[in-house]
Amino acid sequence: MPKGFAPFTYVDLFAGIGGFHAMLDHAGGRCVYVSEIDPEARQTYIRNWVDPLPETHQPIVNTDITIATPDDGPVEVPAHDVLAAGFPCQPFSKSGYQRGMDEARGTLFWNIARILEERTPAVVLLENVRNLAGPRHRHEWDVIIQTLRELGYRVSSTPSVFSPHFLPPSLGGTPQVRDRVFILGTYVGPERAMAEVDVPPTVVRAPVDGWSVQDWDADWILDNDSTIPNLSKYQLTGDETEWINVWDDLVQRMWSARGTRLPGFPLWADAWIPERGLDPIELDALPRWKADFLIKNARFYDEHRDIIDDWKKANRSFAKFPESRRKLEWQAQDTGSLWETVMHLRPSGIRAKAPTYLPALVAITQTSIIGSRRRRLTPHEAARLQGFSRSFSFGDQRDQASYKQVGNGVAVGAAWHVFRTHVEQSAADLPGRLVKAVLSATLSPSGDALSPAAHLHESSMSQGHPVATQRVG
Repeated sequence: MPKGFAPFTYVDLFAGIGGFHAMLDHAGGRCVYVSEIDPEARQTYIRNWVDPLPETHQPIVNTDITIATPDDGPVEVPAHDVLAAGFPCQPFSKSGYQRGMDEARGTLFWNIARILEERTPAVVLLENVRNLAGPRHRHEWDVIIQTLRELGYRVSSTPSVFSPHFLPPSLGGTPQVRDRVFILGTYVGPERAMAEVDVPPTVVRAPVDGWSVQDWDADWILDNDSTIPNLSKYQLTGDETEWINVWDDLVQRMWSARGTRLPGFPLWADAWIPERGLDPIELDALPRWKADFLIKNARFYDEHRDIIDDWKKANRSFAKFPESRRKLEWQAQDTGSLWETVMHLRPSGIRAKAPTYLPALVAITQTSIIGSRRRRLTPHEAARLQGFSRSFSFGDQRDQASYKQVGNGVAVGAAWHVFRTHVEQSAADLPGRLVKAVLSATLSPSGDALSPAAHLHESSMSQGHPVATQRVG
């Protein structure tokens, strides 16, 4: 292969910080065009994916895809083999029987369709939130699928929903539950696309290669505390530490006296009164869910009144906690201590989960607290939860922007798995150079996103000799 030649080219639209770029580069592809409207996300993308390249190999960087895809002018996006886009979901106008490209007009999906119409890349790879495949967005889903078929892309009517925690470490998985919808299409021309509609989804929502999702350990994406600049800004405050310590005291008392952990329903300490003290008329006036919680909390109090009363006497500061910190949702099964869980300080209370896998990174949510570290996840660690390598950098960007960018991003391993699977399934209709490049790339696109302990654990499990995870501090 000539020096500088890439087996395929791609464009990266609504690019965020480069989740698609990471996995397509992994296959040897060359990015020729990138579009991202958010200036801070665009700068993060450029820092990691554009600036390191020789100037002759740097992609065109666009700031607004609508400008490059005018209604009555030429598309400014260059020719390419793969179009990848993590596009926003917008409601389409419901214009009678129209369900195709005409109805997509005026939305950002229409801008993608314009590029597909003009450039006909071999593969289109789209990613969106899980709700796109839900009943509330059935109309939008139908418009998207119909439009792609009108443009000549063979696509499945059934969404491919997948999460990175279903993949083992060797395939690029990470310990994050992040269900996303992937739409994959192969260009076969409008006639075939409209005829070949009985296409199964690219992947199913299930663990791959026998991987057990309970084997994940959140510790595998963490940095050693001694290497984290400004560690103190991620550590818990004195108040936060006290809230957790007091609740953990109840966890320990319950275990010592009853041999059990806390129940899974939300515990509202302000509702701990005898069940006989509940007013049936007031309960009937409440939403059913709230009345159920009040009844469950009253019964919990009746059953464990001796423990709860002693606990309150020993922790008199609890009464002065903010209302939201007098609530706890225990979802950590048999985890031994609150300090061994992954926690979120939510407006609705403290939520504790087992330290196996983490909930989806979301731009607007509270940052996960790693109980064993008594601190929050750093942006650098959050990026690795998305499958980015340890060399990925946010520079001196403010943390709030970094967390937002990661939360809006594409999980590298999940995107690679569905893309590689699609290429393998559609190999007969795709350019041979693209197929060869993708299928010959190593199975994990995530490099050193996980610690060596993750791969050691997977190897030992496959050999039937599980090893204990060695945590780093």
